Amino acid sequence: MRLIRGIHNLRDRHRGCVATIGNFDGVHQGHQRILDQVIAEARRRGLKATVMLFEPQPQEFFAPQQAPARLMSLRDKLIALRNAGVDQVLCVRFDERFRSLTAEAFVQSLLVDGLGVEYLVVGDDFRFGCGRDGDFAYLQQAGGQFGFAVTDTATCEIHGERVSSTRVRAALSAGDFALAETLLGRPFAISGRVRHGDKIGRTLDLPTVNLALKRLHSPLAGVFAVTVTGAGLTDQAGAANMGDRPTVNGTENRLEVHLLDYREESNDAGAGKDSLYDKHLTVAFRHYVRAEEKFADLDQLKTAIWQDVKAVRDYFEKTGLSKTGL
Repeated sequence: MRLIRGIHNLRDRHRGCVATIGNFDGVHQGHQRILDQVIAEARRRGLKATVMLFEPQPQEFFAPQQAPARLMSLRDKLIALRNAGVDQVLCVRFDERFRSLTAEAFVQSLLVDGLGVEYLVVGDDFRFGCGRDGDFAYLQQAGGQFGFAVTDTATCEIHGERVSSTRVRAALSAGDFALAETLLGRPFAISGRVRHGDKIGRTLDLPTVNLALKRLHSPLAGVFAVTVTGAGLTDQAGAANMGDRPTVNGTENRLEVHLLDYREESNDAGAGKDSLYDKHLTVAFRHYVRAEEKFADLDQLKTAIWQDVKAVRDYFEKTGLSKTGL
């Protein structure tokens, strides 16, 4: 899959495509149905299946503190789009200059001159251009003028309701990971690179791996049973805390995972915890344990964490989801 970073990097070789436009946050089942539609039409026409998305996402640009939590980092989104069969992604920087484009300029500079779109798939509620003056009807009119077809997206419903990123966030907020997995078509997971923490976990005899979270807000907070994959690990059971760690006066949101029964020999690479630094791990959330709390001191925190670890062990023993044979 080819990644085009910014409108200024569009070249003649990128032209001629079947395209869709959106945030694609989570690349959920609804998104996947759109992608299937785009890819099938692209293959039929012998063109490139193309996705146009934005960084930051528009809501993050207009109101960063009120923007919904991202379900997926840009890196993971690109991997999901590649795995779905997309040929190229145009990642447009959403800034004041782009926001100021009129609907006419958007169509001319991106769809016609930039990508040479021959077939466009968008939602019938899609709005674009300065003042959101462009809509589905405008695109159909422009398509007639410039010679590209426009169609709306197929609706995807599960359990009688439309699949959306908002619905996935609601399922996660309710701790309903089964529903979230159904909506996404896979377990909800957060990926990141392991970085050095403050080593407090080691003083509690509960060392953790700490993942850098490159997002304004997290869609989850609390303690969870998780499985970890990457750097030689496959579905390694763990107890995770997502939050700002109020007991130790934490100042940033982070994901910390204590890997259950993790030993050097349990890692296919034959290395210990320290070898995980700078490695990329994927943490899949399986079960909600409790909300994050502020404890009076580290002793109370340690007691609570050991109780969490027991709850996580009980969960994996009951479900058999972990492959570590706890």
